[in-house]
Amino acid sequence: MLDRDGFRPNVGIILLNQKSQVFWGKRIRTHSWQFPQGGIDRGETPEQAMLRELHEEVGLQPEHVRIVARTRDWLRYEVPDRYIRRDARGHYRGQKQIWFLLQLLGHDWDLNLRATNHPEFDAWRWNDYWVPLDMVVEFKRGVYEMALTELSRYVPRHDGRNRRGGRPRDGDHESASDFAGLERRELTPSQLMTLPMQFDLPPGASFDPDPNTSLSAMARNNTGDPLAPI
Repeated sequence: MLDRDGFRPNVGIILLNQKSQVFWGKRIRTHSWQFPQGGIDRGETPEQAMLRELHEEVGLQPEHVRIVARTRDWLRYEVPDRYIRRDARGHYRGQKQIWFLLQLLGHDWDLNLRATNHPEFDAWRWNDYWVPLDMVVEFKRGVYEMALTELSRYVPRHDGRNRRGGRPRDGDHESASDFAGLERRELTPSQLMTLPMQFDLPPGASFDPDPNTSLSAMARNNTGDPLAPI
């Protein structure tokens, strides 16, 4: 379902925990990290699509979250031709998104990356609000920055770390040096989730890995876009 300008309606989700950290997911069998997102089906409102995608991608139900805010208007990004299926080139341009800011009311154990048979993520962590955009596929970075900036006014402050450019205080997180000499396969899931972003999580060394998912089933080329080529 495309609009007359060639953009597919879509929703993006920024999920906060009680520390105002955000859910940050690693796309299955890739090294790209992103927020949950997905298309709006015909007849759905953006809110209905958001709740459906929330369950499909992270396993949460409506009672697990509270809607804090949403972007006022559509935020758009264009997809480079090399990521678009040949039969869609010429009329498909990219995505237009409404972004929702959600507060998690449940617990970490309510999240389930394998709520469906087509998981989007094989790892996740809580990250400070201003996520590292260099971990996001390049053509989405502008939309991420616009969504984070617009919705930041609604985020509760915790020791200043969620202000633009804020950083955790010393001692707030374990560093990579805390795990020096350990092979990644020896780390527990909780230790893996506290590592800084430059410490790369391998597929399978995470919550809810899905080792049976085939690459051919994931025809999105690390972009999160269903019109991207295999």
